Amino acid sequence: MLGNSLSEAPQMTDPLTDLTTGAMVAAAANATAALSATVPTHAIYSVSKLNREVRMLLESGIGQIWVRGEVSNLARPSSGHWYFSLKDPDAQLRCAMFRARNSLARFTPREGQLVIAYGRVSLYEPRGDYQLLVEYLEDAGLGALQRAFEELKARLAAEGLFAAERKRALPVVPRRIGVITSPTGAAIRDILHILARRFPAAAVLIYPVPVQGAAAAPAIVAALDLASARAECDVLILARGGGSLEDLWAFNDERVARAIHRCGIPLVTGIGHEIDFTIADFVADLRAPTPSGAAELVVPDGRAWLHKLSQLGARFAAGMRRQLQHEHTRFAALMRRLQQAHPGARLSQYSQRLDELEGRLQFALQAGLAAHAARLESAARALQGVSPLATLGRGFAVITRSADGALVTAAAQLSVGETFDATLAQGSLHAAVLASRP
Repeated sequence: MLGNSLSEAPQMTDPLTDLTTGAMVAAAANATAALSATVPTHAIYSVSKLNREVRMLLESGIGQIWVRGEVSNLARPSSGHWYFSLKDPDAQLRCAMFRARNSLARFTPREGQLVIAYGRVSLYEPRGDYQLLVEYLEDAGLGALQRAFEELKARLAAEGLFAAERKRALPVVPRRIGVITSPTGAAIRDILHILARRFPAAAVLIYPVPVQGAAAAPAIVAALDLASARAECDVLILARGGGSLEDLWAFNDERVARAIHRCGIPLVTGIGHEIDFTIADFVADLRAPTPSGAAELVVPDGRAWLHKLSQLGARFAAGMRRQLQHEHTRFAALMRRLQQAHPGARLSQYSQRLDELEGRLQFALQAGLAAHAARLESAARALQGVSPLATLGRGFAVITRSADGALVTAAAQLSVGETFDATLAQGSLHAAVLASRP
């Protein structure tokens, strides 16, 4: 190609120039011929193919590695991906961390921060840029802390401090709740707000401690021992708000872990955010994802209890109404049976029957008496016709001897001087015989 281009160039009119140009053309033609003789024509790569094969060689040859460096040229476009460089005093390496991976990162890198990146070496084909595709990123200063965390966690687990069988149940209705935290942080405000909303009947006792820095761990240990010795709370909350691993490190202290283990009161931790785990969380009787979550765990929901009590009250009232209705129906049936079998009812019937019989008797008596009266009247009239009284009424008298009451029908029955009684039509006489005539 070079030879063809030169051979087609216009000819110069200057002899000297013509001589020089000819020599150059000849030299170039010789060089092209030599190069063509050593490089086979089938080895020619397109740029895309070359970059693709280089990418495959890098990814298969080096694979996944750890790289330590300082962050620079950090870019975070709207796509959510991170693009930055890792550098040291002598070189730099382009890096990309896609959104699916950086969403799991515990921090956002900043310019000049020393980090450790884990990923695979690759090549961005459109530009031919060699780069590291980062899958995990950690602060270089946190690596030692994380290793210390894992070592302590393994050792305490082997001792049985995390054993499930030693976990204690929380009281259903605590009378007093102890809170071990900073008295000025957001965590205590959240805890008090939740406790007041859910179960205001429970008292709260605050054990103020620093939750960050060198003084935090000894203060937390002292508060735990004090709360256990005084035994004035039914449950404890150990809490602080979110932060970095260094910020939460007091809760990874072995002294704090052993103080929680020997504490005589059930304890709930609410440290950091949901993704944060500390040694204290593993030793505690129960872990909450946040301080607010710890407050929700230690007390019942008062409003839910009131709602449940209201439901139970309604069920009780409905049950009582049903029972009363049942008893009323049963009582009415028994009353009907009692009224039917009651002696008073039978006596009433007998009394009515007696009245009826009495009426019939009176009627019968009256009827009988009328008949007898008529007969008596008839007999009286007949008797009247033969009665001596009628004779007496005509001036006669009935005389009986006084001594024995014998009827005297002849003068000879009485002696002179003997007394007799004379019954007249009106009245009677007692007299003596003065003389007697046959």
